[in-house]
Amino acid sequence: MATLELNQIVKSFGSVDVLHGISLTIESGQFVSLLGPSGCGKTTLLRIIAGLENVTRGGLRIAGRDVTNVPPEDRDIAMMFQSYALLPHMSVRENVRFPLRMRKRGTRSEQDQRVQAALETVQLGHLADRMPRQLSGGQQQRVALARAIVSDPKILLLDEPLSNLDARLREDMQVELIELHRRLGLTTVFVTHDQEEALSLSDTVVLMNAGRIEQVGAPQEIYAAPRTSFASEFIGSANLIPVKVGETATGAQAILPSGEIISVAPGSEPCQKAHLILRQEDIKLQPVQTAVQNGFRATVETRVFLGARIRYVLRLGDLRIKCLAPGTDIFSPGDPVAVSVPESRAQIIEA
Repeated sequence: MATLELNQIVKSFGSVDVLHGISLTIESGQFVSLLGPSGCGKTTLLRIIAGLENVTRGGLRIAGRDVTNVPPEDRDIAMMFQSYALLPHMSVRENVRFPLRMRKRGTRSEQDQRVQAALETVQLGHLADRMPRQLSGGQQQRVALARAIVSDPKILLLDEPLSNLDARLREDMQVELIELHRRLGLTTVFVTHDQEEALSLSDTVVLMNAGRIEQVGAPQEIYAAPRTSFASEFIGSANLIPVKVGETATGAQAILPSGEIISVAPGSEPCQKAHLILRQEDIKLQPVQTAVQNGFRATVETRVFLGARIRYVLRLGDLRIKCLAPGTDIFSPGDPVAVSVPESRAQIIEA
């Protein structure tokens, strides 16, 4: 295990800067997710940590050692690729043994022991003699994971390893990754564009946008208290409504473009240009005859059935507002509804 320190990492391809001064410290044993949309620079940053890309400016240290110009094989890290990159002509056992052979780690007998231990860790010890083509996608993913951990690296790098799996397998592998990290305690850096994966797997989420770090925090913190418009929209797909913020004797209020007033969480300062953040699951819908409590009346525009929940798109003047309601709350397009929001969940950020 090791602490990873990134200091003002800049990466340019020709005249185009893709990383703009990234500084980050990852403590020993942490599971950190680099989260963001395609093209935000998260995979480039992972490849720089791995030594597969050179930095344009800046530096990085692993366990206090400057590895900025150290080749990948001398960094004591392991990387698991999105495609798994299994060697088709080698058995499962030989695929997992491969990094030990390349680094000349131990005798053949010692390698056998480490390979078997790694395969048992991912519950594939009984498939050691099979070829990759004889495995399912989930089994291939586990072989790649066993190969990554067999050399006991200081840092484990995972580049969207679950993206090629179907929904059920992804859920199963998320649980297995959590349990594996709990058992091994490896410092892990995980790249994903899937917010659910990042929030469910990580100790810390690093949200990236256009080559910069937008926000860093624990999953609960980054979800409940986004600091920017981008963070609020990307994490949880919150509604971002332009408002004015006023203050009364009882606290701050958000004034919507259509004139409705919503009381907001304490701590909001009066300002002329702000955004009201309303998370979809915090919005409660009731029949229009119900008295509105800290909310407004709107019209159902679209209904999307999601199983246990239903997503509604509401129309309020020129605004379209999304919300998630229990599957038992059935409203039809065109229905008027009463919309309410708990004051503690209505947040304001400056525009």
